[in-house]
Parts: sequence; structure tokens; C-alpha cells
Amino acid sequence: MTQLAINGGAQACSVVWPTWPMWDARERDGLLDALESGEWWYGKRVKQFEADFAAFQDARFGVTASSGTTALETMLQALDIGPGDEVIVPPYTFIATASAVLRAGAIPVFADIEADTWCLDPNDALRKITPRTKAIMPVHFGGRIVDMDLYNEIGRRHNLLILEDACHSWGGKWKGKGTGALGRCGAFSFQVSKNIASAEGGIILTDDEALAEQCRSITNCGRVAGGAWYEHGNIGSNLRLTEFQAALLLAQLSRLEAHTLRRQANGAFLTKHLQGIPGVCVVREDPRITRRAYHLYTLRIDPKALGITRGQFVAALAAEGVPASEGYTRPLYKMAVFQNLKRMRANPDIALDYTQATCPVCERACDETVWLFHTLLLADESVMRDVVNAIEKVVSHAHEIPA
Repeated sequence: MTQLAINGGAQACSVVWPTWPMWDARERDGLLDALESGEWWYGKRVKQFEADFAAFQDARFGVTASSGTTALETMLQALDIGPGDEVIVPPYTFIATASAVLRAGAIPVFADIEADTWCLDPNDALRKITPRTKAIMPVHFGGRIVDMDLYNEIGRRHNLLILEDACHSWGGKWKGKGTGALGRCGAFSFQVSKNIASAEGGIILTDDEALAEQCRSITNCGRVAGGAWYEHGNIGSNLRLTEFQAALLLAQLSRLEAHTLRRQANGAFLTKHLQGIPGVCVVREDPRITRRAYHLYTLRIDPKALGITRGQFVAALAAEGVPASEGYTRPLYKMAVFQNLKRMRANPDIALDYTQATCPVCERACDETVWLFHTLLLADESVMRDVVNAIEKVVSHAHEIPA
């Protein structure tokens, strides 16, 4: 085990990793049942999944949508966030967190992330509050829940909405309560790569019944409860989930808790054994996170200390049999869509300029972060020791990694 696999040595981790999406007879039977019932559209299965997933996350109400992206857009519209309003978001996230704000006609304001959580830094979020700020939308990145006690206190103090981008945190709990309704509301994704998947799909969770009804109206062409079919009380869209997607999600939900607990145990093992390795930083734990969801296991390497780039580290780790990714390689504000954005389409009087935006911690994370995917954490616990051995091997022989 002294020679790196990338240089011809034996792999540290020779296993067949779990594949994704994962399915069995439950998905097959659910899809066939929906097919043969002739009830394909927005019926009892959708309603059952909304109720079951909301209960699983300790929320009162769930409203499905066609994707996590449209779920984010819907909750912003339902809360009347629009032209001239500012929403503070992190730059280390999928583009939908910020693009949903733009599509609502509002202005995304980027605040930096914390170096050891990869989540929105509440101190920098505070610095970015202006008289136009209407909401803060932190992301539970990789499944690591932000400090919701602090964010809710900031919301109360500054009269701001706290909205959760919970698209990585199915099954996560903060002080015993699931994510999604820890703030005013939250959105989840069920895209094919996610920990519970139906190819595409999303849901909004909230404890506010009136808000849930407004979200329902927006996702259902603006129809309102008790109204006639061709009566439309709001500006909405067709963002409904099908019965086939709901059948898949009901089956997926039946194994989500077991999967969440396995990922949590394996993630804890990795953290325990990786945190002392020189040149490697792991996520900071918080005892208030009483169940830890993992969409990603993130770690940070120190390229200067190791004498290699993040790309070299990932390539060497993959050669050892551990699939890894460089993840995001640039902050959202450095992407062309923001660099070229000059005016708000919804409000041309508002000038936008992201060319001078800077979030130093995020920019460093984009050069140093390594992602391990949630499927890796579904392997047997014994395999996690091989993962640790692979990382230790790459670190200790970093000087031998080819350029």
C-alpha cells in the first residue's frame, strides 16, 4: 500500500459502490398500480405523499411542485417577494437558489459561507442587510443544517423572512424537528441525483396553512380552494406532480429513514477518522443537529500544505477506488449569467453589477473542496475504513502524484 494506485500500485478501496437511483419491487408495484388504475394525474397518490413527507419532516403542510427549482420560485412568489426586494443567498450552491430570486423579479445578494460548514455565514449575512432586504435564504449545504436558531433570531430582529433551501436535507433534524418548516417555509428537490428521487419533482413545506394554500394555487394554475375549475384567483403556472412521480416517491420514502441513518453513521465515522489528517479539514459538527442528512460528504484540502492541486487530489483518490468530485469550481456571482446581468427585466430602473462581488471564503472553497457523494455513504460501515485509508494514502504520498 506504499505506492499510489495512480502510479501503478494496488487500490486502497476495491469495492463495487451502490448505484443510484435505488429501486425494488416497491417502485415497480407502485408504478404499475398507478398505470392500471387509470388515475395518472394529481390525485390520491400525490395527496398521500404530500401528507407523508410533511409528517416525516415534522411539518404541517406539504405542496408538491414539478422540481426543486419551481418549488423555490413558488414560495418566493407566494410570499410576495418581487421587484426591488433583496434576498440574501450563498454563492456556493446550485444556481436555482439565486435564479429563483431573479425569476421572482427580486435581487439576489450574495453573502459569504463559513469555511467549516460550507453554509451561509450569518455574520456576513447580517452585514449584507439593507432597507430593501426582505428575506434570507440559507442552504443546508450537503445536508448540514445552518444555525436556524440564529437565523430565526436575525429574522425577528430585522423583520425578515427566513426561507430554507432544503434541497439537500431530506431527513435532517434540528433539535428534533425536521428541516423545511424551521423557518417560514422551505423547498426540497426530488431530482434523480437526490437522496429521494422521482427523476424530477419538488415540495414546499410550511406550518402556515394560508401560505400552503397560496403555494397550492400558484402550482395549480392559480386555482383557489373551493373555486370552480375554470376560475383562477392568482397568477399561477402548471407545476403539478403526476401520480407516477408520487408512486415513485412513496416507495422511496419507505426506505429514506434507514438510508438517512446509515449515511449519518458512515459520515460520523469518516469525520472521526479524517479530522486529524494534516492538510484535510472536515465539516464542523453541531449537537443541535439531531439527525444529519448527507447529500454530500464535503472535505477541504490545503493545496499548499500538500503541494498538489485539488484536481490532482481528486484524480489520485479516484485511482484508489474512491469516487470524488471537485464540485463547484466558481461562485455563482462569477458565472456569466451574473457577470452579464446589468438590469432587472422586471424592473429596468434597477441597475445590477456583480462584477465587483467577492466572497473570499467561497472562492477558496471553490479551489479546495472535495465532494464524496451520498451513494458512497450507503456502503457497508467496514468500507468506510478503506475510504479513510485511501485518503490517508493520497495525503501521505501527495508528493508522488503526477502533475
